[in-house]
Amino acid sequence: MKYSTDVDQDKTAKAYGYELHCSRKDSMNLVYAIRGMKTEQAKKYLQGIIDIKRPLPSIFHKRKLAHQKGIGPGSFPQKAARYMLKVLANAENNAEYKGFNPEDMKITHASAYGGRITKGIMPRAQGRATDKNTRTTNIEIIIEEVD
Repeated sequence: MKYSTDVDQDKTAKAYGYELHCSRKDSMNLVYAIRGMKTEQAKKYLQGIIDIKRPLPSIFHKRKLAHQKGIGPGSFPQKAARYMLKVLANAENNAEYKGFNPEDMKITHASAYGGRITKGIMPRAQGRATDKNTRTTNIEIIIEEVD
């Protein structure tokens, strides 16, 4: 698979979530929030969102969102956070396989974008049909060892 950035293979570990059934908009906000964090800190952050302890501030697509205490428009995108946590755990496992210490890793690149659209139809009255397409999301995370 092709990643959206080129990195040094000897210092980094990568993980890619392909065609995940979660919101692309929420994934973009999550990626923006965890980029630059250490892996342990990012896992605690994502787990706090899943447990509805900490809201995610919305930077993109924030129109008509409820305001959360102290951060402004935000939400608790649990499904996207679960998928992001799995991809991050996969990146940590890849780092451990390469011989790095997963606790000393930092997220240097993270991105989320639209994946393949699964076509579907919904039968309607009088022999008609309507499109019922399922959108998917691709998530990629690259972690690097901190000196």
